[in-house]
Amino acid sequence: MLKREKSCGALVYRRLEEGKRLQFLLIKHRSDGHWSFPKGHVELGETEVQTALREVREETGLRIQLLKGFRHSVEYYPKPNIRKQVIYFLGNTQDESITPQEEEVSEARWLDLEEAYRQVTFDNDRHLLDRAAAFLSSPESSIQGSGQ
Repeated sequence: MLKREKSCGALVYRRLEEGKRLQFLLIKHRSDGHWSFPKGHVELGETEVQTALREVREETGLRIQLLKGFRHSVEYYPKPNIRKQVIYFLGNTQDESITPQEEEVSEARWLDLEEAYRQVTFDNDRHLLDRAAAFLSSPESSIQGSGQ
């Protein structure tokens, strides 16, 4: 019997040097040491957006704003008979201080796009970075949520 799991998270970015330099936040997961983006399981009664905002806040201490129009789904099989779907949003922050959640996150780093591309563990995450960079260079990107 196939078990389904669903998580939501966000690619968190910031712009430095008057918008000329783009950085993404990566976290190193304590459980298996892989580098990726903040994410976690949907709790009962939560929307995807609420889950993404909560998980980013819990894992990094950051409040983010999500951009309208960026929602990508990734599916994989973390264990036999378990199919996991992760919905990713794109969000930015003005917060400077990252406070990693000790139980789940061993490290958190802001990295330029090229460095983030090399640092992430999985190809799916490289594809997400490509999509985020393309989206951020398009004129349609605008703020969706307040980050509460």
